[in-house]
Amino acid sequence: MILFWMICAALILIALAFVLPTALRRSEDKDVKTDDERKKANVAVYRDQLSELEADVRNGIVSEEQYAQDREEIERRLLEDVATTNTIKTVAPPVSARNTAYLVGIGLPLVAIIFYLNVGNPKSIGEPPVTISQPGPAAPQERTQGQIQANVEKLAKRLESNPSDAQGWTMLARSYSSMERFSEAAGAYAKATELKPNDGDLWAEYAFATAMANGRSLEGKPAELIQQALKVEPENAKALQLAGSAAFQTRNYKKAIDYWQRVLKQVPADSEAGREIAARIDEARTLAGESK
Repeated sequence: MILFWMICAALILIALAFVLPTALRRSEDKDVKTDDERKKANVAVYRDQLSELEADVRNGIVSEEQYAQDREEIERRLLEDVATTNTIKTVAPPVSARNTAYLVGIGLPLVAIIFYLNVGNPKSIGEPPVTISQPGPAAPQERTQGQIQANVEKLAKRLESNPSDAQGWTMLARSYSSMERFSEAAGAYAKATELKPNDGDLWAEYAFATAMANGRSLEGKPAELIQQALKVEPENAKALQLAGSAAFQTRNYKKAIDYWQRVLKQVPADSEAGREIAARIDEARTLAGESK
């Protein structure tokens, strides 16, 4: 009997010596590439989703409110994926992975032997079987505000060492805006527009965050940023809407109507966005004393 177990142990060790080194080498070679490829693929998918969402709001398929909610969700998922990928790369060193693999490789045969001694033992045939309850599916975990905050702070920390990442600054600015941290959002938008000066959407969002940080007033710097957005993209819908609101705030109703009519040409009139803009135009006409 002792000879039998010695032969089994020797065969197991020989098999592990052939299998584990090869498997570990392949795993180590692929780890970095797999993480990078997965990150690039995720970024591409989220970028496509954002593009489709922006096309939907331009075509009036979704409202501005729904657009803002969907965009926030997409950016949060991308932010969490980026933060998770970075954490994995720094926490899982190859040496630790190799030790764990060998430990599992040696532990599994031991478990098999123990299992055999209990189940394969003829004396245990008359004993009642042990019932093992299977756990049900785990409930999906919802991201808490603390987790979102942690991911945002990780991104901000990463940008300190990589300040030329325009996409990172844009993501950080929009995350701050969704958290209503408008002063910090304005600072991040300043960095993003510096790196991408020809993006009209960024200038318009920068103007909005600055206005919210200044008590919802579009006068002063927000108005300058709106004009910069229109200089870059004269028919940018976001900038035109803000320009109309800025003119409305200063009671320049005719100018507000002109800006909003240019927006109305870009969306279907029977869409929710089209109806909202038309209602604002009617309100401005009423205040300006014009007939509808």
